[in-house]
Amino acid sequence: MTTGQQIFDLATPHVGEPYVFGAVVAKDNPNWHGPWDCAEFVSWCVYQAAGTLYGCSNDKAKPSLADAYTGYWARDARELGHRITVAGAARTPGAAVLRVPLAGQVIGHIVISDGKGGTVEAHSTNRGVIRDTLDGRRWDMGVLVPGIDYSRDPEPRKVAAPAVLYRLTSPRMKGPAIRQIQEALRARGLDPGEPDGIFGGQTFAAVRAFQLTHGLVPDGEVGAQTAAALAVTP
Repeated sequence: MTTGQQIFDLATPHVGEPYVFGAVVAKDNPNWHGPWDCAEFVSWCVYQAAGTLYGCSNDKAKPSLADAYTGYWARDARELGHRITVAGAARTPGAAVLRVPLAGQVIGHIVISDGKGGTVEAHSTNRGVIRDTLDGRRWDMGVLVPGIDYSRDPEPRKVAAPAVLYRLTSPRMKGPAIRQIQEALRARGLDPGEPDGIFGGQTFAAVRAFQLTHGLVPDGEVGAQTAAALAVTP
């Protein structure tokens, strides 16, 4: 039986390869070396290890044409019932860990756990495929793919919430820190709407545009890395 460790081992040789937001990868091409999109990378690793599609628009499509997306990973996890906690995924090599896209938006992020609190992930334009950490970042769930045998490291792993995070929510986040973010975006030629201190749809779009042009994870959220790139201290 395919193991989670095999998924992780397939992912690691691709560290350093390029990332392109929205890239589509033929899951049945074992010689692909980028560009990668975050969900395409994880779905490719699963297909290469287990010969099964997961997290795609149609998991029964031709592997060369199937379109992977973090939202489809969340859908499959809900329908198949293989969600686990983020802390559990941090101890499970090959588990997927994802930030679920907000309803109506296309933005999310997904990584492969190394079982020791770290990740392999198709991160961003500037960094490509990298090794990183789960700690200090926002996540919604861990996911185990059916039919794969996962082991769990006995040592608990710390996965703390980010110290700084502003994002699109309902009700909307408000405050002077968000006005500071909006003003920083306007100073860089982006339009977040009126600098009213409310994190709405226009601010989300401007943050995402900034991230895409500055090689950051394009999730539309202002965490520590995006705040630093904007030179704001919210």
